[in-house]
Amino acid sequence: MKDPEKVVVSKKLLVPFILITSLFALWGFANDITNPMVAAFQTVMEISNVRAALVQFAFYGGYATMAIPAALFVKRFSYKKGILVGLALYAVGALLFFPAAQYEIFEFFLVSLYILTFGLAFLETTANPYILSMGAPETATRRLNLAQSFNPLGSLMGMFVASNFILSALESEKRDADGNLIFTALSEAEKAGIRTHDLSVIRDPYIILGFVVIVMFVVILLAKMPTRADANHTVRAGDSFRRLFKNVRYREGVIAQVFYVGAQIMCWTFIIHYADNLGIPKATAQNYNIVAMVIFLSSRFISTMLMKYLNSRLLLMVFAMGGMVTITGVILIQGMAGLYLLVATSAFMSLMFPTIYGIALEGLGDDATIGAAGLVMAIVGGALMPPLQGAIIDQGTVGWLPAVNFSFILPLISFVVIAIYGYRTLKVHPKLEFR
Repeated sequence: MKDPEKVVVSKKLLVPFILITSLFALWGFANDITNPMVAAFQTVMEISNVRAALVQFAFYGGYATMAIPAALFVKRFSYKKGILVGLALYAVGALLFFPAAQYEIFEFFLVSLYILTFGLAFLETTANPYILSMGAPETATRRLNLAQSFNPLGSLMGMFVASNFILSALESEKRDADGNLIFTALSEAEKAGIRTHDLSVIRDPYIILGFVVIVMFVVILLAKMPTRADANHTVRAGDSFRRLFKNVRYREGVIAQVFYVGAQIMCWTFIIHYADNLGIPKATAQNYNIVAMVIFLSSRFISTMLMKYLNSRLLLMVFAMGGMVTITGVILIQGMAGLYLLVATSAFMSLMFPTIYGIALEGLGDDATIGAAGLVMAIVGGALMPPLQGAIIDQGTVGWLPAVNFSFILPLISFVVIAIYGYRTLKVHPKLEFR
């Protein structure tokens, strides 16, 4: 008979675990169908890299705005109600792409993404601690890594749709025999017709996604979901914030998460720009993103298995150091080898988000819900860093390096911060007995 402390997910909770885990794939799809839209909007709307990166600012800014309200809502009511609110906001944001495309206003798309990520903030603030609570605390980090392993499946689907149904269908991306964009040389009237076509191409997958989310809303609404018998629904946010602020491991975990999310979004968003600098079309470049995600997914399952035998803090530090090595190559090597190293970086990013999350929330008890909000707010790193990287890329060159190469100094700094957090949780902070 298995020790209940060693069981990652009990049979009694298997169906709820599967339902909540499916949400990880659902927001993974939204994340990675949106990343390539930075490059798509830049061309079709004829805007700078900095302004196009506002797609990520809006997308991840929604997390920062709504994470704490989501946590307070879940604390006052329940995990299930928090998930239902999240799904409702997700659907509304996705469906708003229809009027955004009709009006052809870039800012309308930004507002739609902003509302969509209100929903994602609710889902992530709720689903992550919900998964942690579905079993013994000794297996909580492994359980979250297992659930998070399905996030890349949704991401892969988002990338596939972006590559095969959006980027490859954009009229604004057609090139002449010399590889130059035809769109830039057209008259304003011709551009207007192409813009209308391309914005409808961008719109349609989000509309379909909105209806899929509505179906998921109904399934969760009708499903019987577990509740925490010892949950305290009294909202004393001030007390929780004070305790969390005094918790050094948690506080540093939030900082590490800011840098991790920033690194992830920069590596996956600007892989297209890196490839474009090598003369590779956007639709083809997106295939490298898909390969990166396959590597990410495979490494996530492998690292989850390794956690059965190795301390998660040690793995976090080692993987961050691996990311430092590959990104250094991305910066210094000009050519396909640099692109291959950028793709390989995903292997080292794979365990970081759920591991930082799990370590930071260990032992927080009823403060975990508010603590989860802080870690979800850390996703703001994905809003702040891509525009900064876009500003570097707009410089053209930095010293002897192409600016797109040099811009990856920001992910390098991020991996250094994460490696330090892994070391400090391993050697400096008081350690719990479980992994």
